[in-house]
Amino acid sequence: MTQTLTAPQSSSPASEPSKTPWWEFFTFSVDHKVIGIQYLVTSFTFYLIGGALASAVRVELATPDPDLVDPAFYNSLFTMHGTVMIFLWIVPAVTGGFGNYLVPLMIGARDMAFPRLNAIAFWLTIPAGLLLMSSFFVGPASTGWTAYPPLSILTDEHVGQAIWILSILLVGTSSILAAVNFIVTIWSMRMPEMDLFSMPLFCWAMMATSVLALLATPVLAGAMVLLGFDLLIGTNFFNPTGGGDPVVYQHLFWFYSHPAVYVMILPVFGIISEVLPPHSRKPIFGYKAIAYSSMMICALGLFVWAHHMFTSGTPDWLRVFFMVATLLVAVPTGIKVFSWVATLWGGKLRLESPLLFAMGFISTFLIGGLSGVMLGSAPIDIHVHDTYFVVAHFHYVLFGGSVFGIYAGLYHWFPKMTGRMLNEFWGKVHFVLTFIGMHLTFGPMHILGLQGMPRRVAQYDPQFAPINVICTIGAFVLAISTIPFLINAIYSWFKGDQAPDNPWDALTLEWTTASPPIPHNWVGDPVLATGPYDYGEDYRLARQQAIADSQPAV
Repeated sequence: MTQTLTAPQSSSPASEPSKTPWWEFFTFSVDHKVIGIQYLVTSFTFYLIGGALASAVRVELATPDPDLVDPAFYNSLFTMHGTVMIFLWIVPAVTGGFGNYLVPLMIGARDMAFPRLNAIAFWLTIPAGLLLMSSFFVGPASTGWTAYPPLSILTDEHVGQAIWILSILLVGTSSILAAVNFIVTIWSMRMPEMDLFSMPLFCWAMMATSVLALLATPVLAGAMVLLGFDLLIGTNFFNPTGGGDPVVYQHLFWFYSHPAVYVMILPVFGIISEVLPPHSRKPIFGYKAIAYSSMMICALGLFVWAHHMFTSGTPDWLRVFFMVATLLVAVPTGIKVFSWVATLWGGKLRLESPLLFAMGFISTFLIGGLSGVMLGSAPIDIHVHDTYFVVAHFHYVLFGGSVFGIYAGLYHWFPKMTGRMLNEFWGKVHFVLTFIGMHLTFGPMHILGLQGMPRRVAQYDPQFAPINVICTIGAFVLAISTIPFLINAIYSWFKGDQAPDNPWDALTLEWTTASPPIPHNWVGDPVLATGPYDYGEDYRLARQQAIADSQPAV
């Protein structure tokens, strides 16, 4: 990694915090920090809604018979749960939330390249979410978050399905606008002393995420438009009764929706790479390998979509191609995991909430990654297709991966965002409950899947009931785990201990300004005194001296 020890050219970062008025968070602000917090709070609200829907699903599945809701409404529950969690929680939180707040601060920029476009991207998510929730009043979509035709175009819930399509189009437009903004910002607005290999790994992850979103999201948008035409005006793009091909929709949908998994997880990879070094007091292991592996995942992620379609009449030779491509994705992902473990190895670990959630991420995501390798193998995938084994894998990747990573980032950067420290005791309670609830809920689902229990059904064979009871108990633990975090975050935001500018003694640029940062981030030019992960006494002293030299004469 390129090492830079620069003599600052102007005044030092601000040391006095600047409190943003509360009402500004409800306005059309163009401040990237306000927009980042708007994304995080809004997406977390939808997380609570999606979690309530998931709890209802698990209560229904506690017994083999439909005793909470009828099977038709159950279909709507899991459809809306999946849609909310993916499109209104994880994607906005990791890209819009952390990306907006951190990227300009990490590269020494005053704001994003296109501030107004940034605000528009956020405010598109509000009507998308409200529209989706409003569909409960007219009959919500009930065709799964994949909306496969012909079911989605022959459904009785035409209005609800049309609202669902419009909501996805709004979220997709927001994602495209944000991707353009991130690419331009990272590529053209880095401070002059910062080359690509002095850039924090979170920025590499956001670059890869944005390229992937920019290439894949328009395909989903096209599929949604054509699906809407079939539903509302009677065209036959995907309707087999009129000569359409529903498998074409599957290709279009998964061309976006499998890269969407990487859109949800790549920024989290970046978060983990930022959390581990300061909390283990060690340089990141294999900086360039981690950076290049993000770009490898971006490239390979565009060639794996049809492994979701091994049972859709895919020719054998094409199955082999997508199977090999899917297995190859494990290589750059494995590079990251080994690098993170090597970073922790021999470090002076500070077992605080950010590090606990980061280590919890590594362990749970590893399980999800290994089951993903299994599902990438066509013979195994055909055997467990549409069973609870797939549900278990998906949630180990996206809850054990993305959500654990989001929590690690929230605990790590909460002092920077608010100027207050979260309560560490309740942070650890939150971690323990989340970790136990996660494994208790989704771990047994691997067994259910291997035994043949199909997903997306409200009624099932009584032989699966005991394991489903365990999963439902785990879901309640998982729901309860959110309570200490909510109380901790709300109380600490207003009454928590005052945070120093750099409570973790971290080296990336966002920690060189006030907590919370002033409107334009720094008083003068930011100081790039060391590389972002150069932990060690010599570099720490050099950094302190460089900052001291930048102080204006009194």
